[in-house]
Amino acid sequence: MDEIEVPPHFLCPISLQLMRDPVTISTGITYDRENIERWLFSCKNSSCPVTKQSLSDTDLTPNHVLRRLIQAWCTLNASRGIERIPTPKPPVDKTQIIRILSEAKRFPDEQLKCLRRLRSIAFESERNKSCLESAGAIEFLASSLKNSEEDSTLQTEAEAAIEVLFHLNPSEIHFKSLMSNEGIQFVESLAQILKLGNYQSRAYGTMLLKSAFEAADPTQLTSVRSELFVEIMRVLRDQISQQATKAALKLLVELCPWGRNRIKAVEGGAVLVLIELLLDSSERRTCELMLIALDQLCGCAEGRAELLKHGAGVAIVSKKILRVSHVASDRGVRILTSICRYSGTNKVLQEMLQVGAVSKLCLVLQVNGNLKTKERAKEMLKLHSRVWKNSPCMPLPLLYSYPSD
Repeated sequence: MDEIEVPPHFLCPISLQLMRDPVTISTGITYDRENIERWLFSCKNSSCPVTKQSLSDTDLTPNHVLRRLIQAWCTLNASRGIERIPTPKPPVDKTQIIRILSEAKRFPDEQLKCLRRLRSIAFESERNKSCLESAGAIEFLASSLKNSEEDSTLQTEAEAAIEVLFHLNPSEIHFKSLMSNEGIQFVESLAQILKLGNYQSRAYGTMLLKSAFEAADPTQLTSVRSELFVEIMRVLRDQISQQATKAALKLLVELCPWGRNRIKAVEGGAVLVLIELLLDSSERRTCELMLIALDQLCGCAEGRAELLKHGAGVAIVSKKILRVSHVASDRGVRILTSICRYSGTNKVLQEMLQVGAVSKLCLVLQVNGNLKTKERAKEMLKLHSRVWKNSPCMPLPLLYSYPSD
């Protein structure tokens, strides 16, 4: 077959593909709608790809003349296997979305139907997501997260709402607004999703909670209910997805430093869950987050007691030192330091010898790494040298690196 020559003005300037829905932006350049929307809304650009001029607005005007020319060219070349591009349907506008939101508020029985229409609109294009956002859909969806164990309709509506809300990817400004205007209700609704929702909804809820608390004020961070930590631990135990696991760990790390949250997390089973996950985890960032959280939890007596109660607690922390990353090694040493300094009974010190924790502290002194980490290791080795240095459990080669008193 002969090569088909496509007229240059039929091609999108960004991708050099045949335009299917040509639109013109304020600089007068015509692009394919899908490509220019990806440039403007997904990639967050605010300039014309060709002229580099800053765009005063992102209105896209359909180029009907060019579309008809392209369709006519496709028809003329049909014998060569070229399919005629269909006439695109008009894009959704802000007025249409506002009408859908109004219907949902006026007629509660129609809410699920409206949520499904919003989902369909959001999944069509990035431009539609931007349009939904400007029409107030984020606030509406947040208010639609009410869930109930007794009412299956409410639960279905909440799951539909959280899916759309997650995919709209609210900005930090939106989260700040939600947390300042209806923060308690928003957090409670998400907590209910974690408790009652299906796996996918719980994953969405965990990731939204992480973003919400990153935008929260200190009062909201210190007033988290104990039940939320129980649900976060359940998300971790169920290992719904890698993304949800990391979000749950980041959420735990975000919350633990505030008020009595460490104790609430320990009471919710955080230490035992983290140890069990650490036993099977090898992914770098996941291990780092688990060790950061354990370090925070070992800052309280309850956390240290739980770690020591688990038969593999000290052993798995020691194992991760010098095997994952500098961050993991630092946090592992910090955890062992907390144990040695505040819970260093003779039984605990002997366990540290037997599981190789003391050997790891000696090795930390020999490798290139963080100076503070080395200082912590050295301090602990000196502090308990009477128990450890003369023990037959200490490998002879490591005794040469053991710091002197």
